[in-house]
Amino acid sequence: MSEETELRLQHGGPDGGRDLLARGSDGSLDGYARIELGDDGDVQAELVVDPGSRRAGVGAAMLTRLEQLAGSRALRFWAHGDLPGARALARARGYGRARVLLQMRRDLSGVDPDPHPSLPDGVHVAAFRPGRDEEAWLRVNARAFATHPEQGRWTPEDLRLREKEPWFDPAGFLMAWRGDPDDGGVLLGSHWTKVHPPGDVADEPVGEIYVLGIDPDAQGMRLGRALTDLGLAYLRSQGPAQVLLYVEEDNATAVALYEHSGFRRYSVDVAWRRELLLR
Repeated sequence: MSEETELRLQHGGPDGGRDLLARGSDGSLDGYARIELGDDGDVQAELVVDPGSRRAGVGAAMLTRLEQLAGSRALRFWAHGDLPGARALARARGYGRARVLLQMRRDLSGVDPDPHPSLPDGVHVAAFRPGRDEEAWLRVNARAFATHPEQGRWTPEDLRLREKEPWFDPAGFLMAWRGDPDDGGVLLGSHWTKVHPPGDVADEPVGEIYVLGIDPDAQGMRLGRALTDLGLAYLRSQGPAQVLLYVEEDNATAVALYEHSGFRRYSVDVAWRRELLLR
């Protein structure tokens, strides 16, 4: 499941969300879905079926329930892994591929462990300071991801929940400031790294380029490259052998950049969308 769904399972979510369970005759948990019934836009959902319960109608039954809850509103659901069964079910119900999210990975062995990127005059990189830098980061995050359907809408609560997660490490949350952050300085961009513990995405720890964002006013300053190099070096110092990232498949420029940087496609998640139904 996505990180967002995992967090909502742990801490609860906004009003309008529902958690659905599919149970077998023996009480076993065969499937799970999360649906967000917001007032505007698409109804968002996520659907997973236990591998041992696939090809038994569980996914079809859960999708039917999601459609009932969505009513006449457009429904979009995420299926992880782009598996043949999910594709067949979605297409049989009239869904089309709305978004394709790539997970890309590369080894960290080739990363410079001590980069010294050239930064513009007056710009320095420092670690995130919990309790002090949240407002500045949220502002830049909203600007950097203004067109992104999820990332650009993060709230103070979204950030707070992640700061409480066991994996949160402010030393790996790198902030590029122009001037003194406590005396009128301006945040230009950041690279928030993450280390997945063993058993999360692999048997061993795996690093992640979690959120890399540059303020639109700072584009062209090569801060993205500098922050990437510094973040990858930090991840290497923490011990993981690999690093992953997520990127939209249709962002051809970013995909090409990551491939040029040694990343290769590892897995695919697909958002399937059913158009608004007429009453």
